[in-house]
Amino acid sequence: MSRRKGQNPKLRIGTRTDGSQYFYIQYWLDVSGVEERKRRREVLGPVKTKTNPNGLTKTEAEAKKMQFLAELNGRSFLAHSSKVFADSVKHYREVFAPRMLRASTFSVADGHLKTHLEPDWNDVPVNHITIETVNEWAWKKRREGLSWVTVKNILRTMQRVLSASSKGVVPFSQDGLAIPERDKMQMSIKSRQNVSYSWEQMLRIVEQLSQNDSLGRQRREQYKTLFLLAAASGLRVGELLALRHEDIDFERGTVRVDESLDRTGTIGPCKNVAAYRTVVLADANGQAAINALRQFVKHEGLVFRSKHGAPLAETTILIQGLYPALKSLGLPKGGMHAFRRGCNRRWELARVSGAVIRQQMGHATADMTALYTGEIPVEQVRNQFQLDSIGAAAAA
Repeated sequence: MSRRKGQNPKLRIGTRTDGSQYFYIQYWLDVSGVEERKRRREVLGPVKTKTNPNGLTKTEAEAKKMQFLAELNGRSFLAHSSKVFADSVKHYREVFAPRMLRASTFSVADGHLKTHLEPDWNDVPVNHITIETVNEWAWKKRREGLSWVTVKNILRTMQRVLSASSKGVVPFSQDGLAIPERDKMQMSIKSRQNVSYSWEQMLRIVEQLSQNDSLGRQRREQYKTLFLLAAASGLRVGELLALRHEDIDFERGTVRVDESLDRTGTIGPCKNVAAYRTVVLADANGQAAINALRQFVKHEGLVFRSKHGAPLAETTILIQGLYPALKSLGLPKGGMHAFRRGCNRRWELARVSGAVIRQQMGHATADMTALYTGEIPVEQVRNQFQLDSIGAAAAA
């Protein structure tokens, strides 16, 4: 059979708006029920350059072109949609995100789009996005040094973008990602080893903070009270920084959560339905936090605020207060979330009901609560055995 005209297309190079280049071909496709063939385009991949060493050389692009044409001629080809990934992104940015997403959520997603997704997928037809093409892309990102956790987070953004413009239809599932079993195990191990600060470590951090002469007295007291409450209540940092005087009931020892500070510095809705809650500070550590709040809070409005009355910035808290203390104490570097994990673990070791912990933490599922416990340090395991032995001896 002679080769039909247009089925040996010339290799071309296109340029995106950011200046990056890519190989592509244009070819003819027979469409059922239509006499004239349709002109189509296939993006083969980015051009190899000094700034993109993982791209394709001309020889590799030619080989990929021939492979594509062989597959095209050897199977019943699914007609291309005229819609490409860039169209879905446009709908996501201009229609879906303004209506449905918090500013902080969109900010994270937009970063994924600009940095990782748009450079590789913009010109790809939506019905070419399958688990096979996604796996190929994922492995490329792994070779570039991204972790599987990061890759999966980026792909969640990709799924949301595609479903937003296709009535909820997602063309691939992450269950099909070709992640080696060894890597899956390492991801699980790493999640169990997330940094977590115990109550005792928090007290050492607060004591070290008292010696930080670079901070004024008011700022030192502010950070000390913040860390104390974080470790006692398990509140997320956004919930802590949106806390107001009227949210604290000193007599009943409770803290109401009905707002949260997002990544853009705006106070607004909480993360999810379960996050709207009243946290009871009933144990000795909780009472210590309530007493510290009673001494610290002398004003209306935001509890933790700047000189101008605005919410504090998490990065400022870390750089000025937490990180210097951790470095001096030789403790592992973690963020404010490490206090939250430590609180979850402390309540679980104290045998507080799982349902109560889940409500206190504002978790939507029991699996999330269990995940926060992580790998218990050996010293805490020893202490738990000692407490159990003392309890058994007292009962006897």
